[in-house]
Amino acid sequence: QVQLVESGGGLVQPGGSLRLSCVASGFTFSTAILYWYRQPPGKQREMVASINSATDSRDVDSAKGRFTISRDNSLNTVYLQKDNLKPEDTAVYYCGVFKSAQMHYGQGTQVVVSS
Repeated sequence: QVQLVESGGGLVQPGGSLRLSCVASGFTFSTAILYWYRQPPGKQREMVASINSATDSRDVDSAKGRFTISRDNSLNTVYLQKDNLKPEDTAVYYCGVFKSAQMHYGQGTQVVVSS
């Protein structure tokens, strides 16, 4: 079955950086489109970025800031990176994959941007 395990969250000061990781299993990672979503407190989950593992095509929602998405097919891992964090980046971050006609998400990793 699909399994996604995120890590790398925590408390970060404004202006700091984050690098989140998501280890995937249960599907063919090298041909999948992987997503990063986030859910700010009291708000709906929103897509941040996606990457096609087969073509390396990337899509980032620039309205949410300068996120960088990358992946390592040899480790079945997708990453999300951002510098110059702001308090509005506070959220639970999830990686996701669309398989078997539904979105699958990991348990999420919380990022709190605060001084």
